[in-house]
Amino acid sequence: MIAEYEKAQISERTRRGKRHRAQAGLANALTGAPYGYRYVRKADGLPARYEVVEHEAAVVREVFRRYTEEWESLGALARWLTAQGIPTRTAQPRWNKSTVWGMLRNPAYQGTACFQKTLQAERQRMTRRLRQRGGLTPRARCSRPRPQTEWIEIPVPALITPTQFALAQERFEQNRRFAARHTKEPSLLQGMLICQLCGYALYRTSRGARRKRVYYRCMGADAYRFPQGRRCANRPVRQDVVETLVWEQVIRLLANPTLVRAEIDRRLAELRASHPGEVKREIATKELMRTQAAMMRLIEAYQEQLISLDELRTRMPPLRQREAVVQSQLAALEAERLDAETYIALAESLEGFLAKLHDAAQSLGVPERQRVLRLVVKEVQVGTEAIVIKHSIPLLEHYPTPGPGYLLRPWHRDHRNTGFEDRGRSGGERRLRLHSQARQRRLRREPRRGGAEGRLAKAA
Repeated sequence: MIAEYEKAQISERTRRGKRHRAQAGLANALTGAPYGYRYVRKADGLPARYEVVEHEAAVVREVFRRYTEEWESLGALARWLTAQGIPTRTAQPRWNKSTVWGMLRNPAYQGTACFQKTLQAERQRMTRRLRQRGGLTPRARCSRPRPQTEWIEIPVPALITPTQFALAQERFEQNRRFAARHTKEPSLLQGMLICQLCGYALYRTSRGARRKRVYYRCMGADAYRFPQGRRCANRPVRQDVVETLVWEQVIRLLANPTLVRAEIDRRLAELRASHPGEVKREIATKELMRTQAAMMRLIEAYQEQLISLDELRTRMPPLRQREAVVQSQLAALEAERLDAETYIALAESLEGFLAKLHDAAQSLGVPERQRVLRLVVKEVQVGTEAIVIKHSIPLLEHYPTPGPGYLLRPWHRDHRNTGFEDRGRSGGERRLRLHSQARQRRLRREPRRGGAEGRLAKAA
């Protein structure tokens, strides 16, 4: 009993001490450094710190560049590192995808190492092996991620810009959303369709043996997925019809250079006015001025013989280290600002890009169309009578409307005269009201036969 109490007391004091050092901005709480850094222990009155290993830092920058700019997968990056003969931190010749994943998710590379990112919680998942063993496990607790608001940031030398790190995290989110998994034939709207009634995603299914037809179906409409039965009454939609409709609207949107240029100008104005980097740059500049002022006061105190040479040697190195860290943060923020200014170059070459895209739109394959579509469309909501395409570029109020309505559900009658409707909502929300006339025309051409007349016609 007493030993357990002492053990708990020691653990709590250790956690409290690490948390205090982390809140003070000291690297002592981290105890280790990721790939690209070297952890220097506390010695000779100097606090623990991260030092950049240049040859490893170059590898980190190249990995981030390939992942964010060339869109290489984690497996391709691991194979590339192994083929280059670059050893891991543990001197292993082979790289794993999990190692590359941890590198791309580590916020220390943008200049802010984080403490207290995980917590110990009760194990909730009951696996098949645990059930076979009676539900007992030697480790009843597991590590779980904490909310990002509870992380404690510690400044370290930056290897990449915050923009590069944010692009990598956005790519992770896109991979999670658009993961192909076991898809044999890719589809244009894979991972982008959401039911407007229940909020569940739509998946692809097929019907018919001879004449195979592919549909998008709401997961909430499947009764076997829920104990209480189906949760949604939305009907399936034809894959070819809805994909053709969405792709045509995206091409029509990109064919309007004035609209896209206005959006780029608006983003540039917001970026220059209220970019978060401006606030960080101002804070870092003030911190640098305070650090340099403290260094000057120490030198003046030594010149006035108010402190000894030993005291100067003890108190000056932490200030110099702090100055170097803040200067690296300012350099990273400046690089981020320069990256943001590349929007201007994009605006200058916008017309040529849109012209090439419009000319090659019909010859692009499904993967290329997916990439274009995911750049300009956030999601596509499917309702009973309409679909909503949410763009990342807002529409103008007087955007030209197409002609007649589109055929979404051939078996559904809609006598309302509804067509394309653009409400100019923020976030690029466009509403496409669809009505069907195919069945009406078919019924007018071929009157429905019922009762005995139909049976006699069938027998004949």
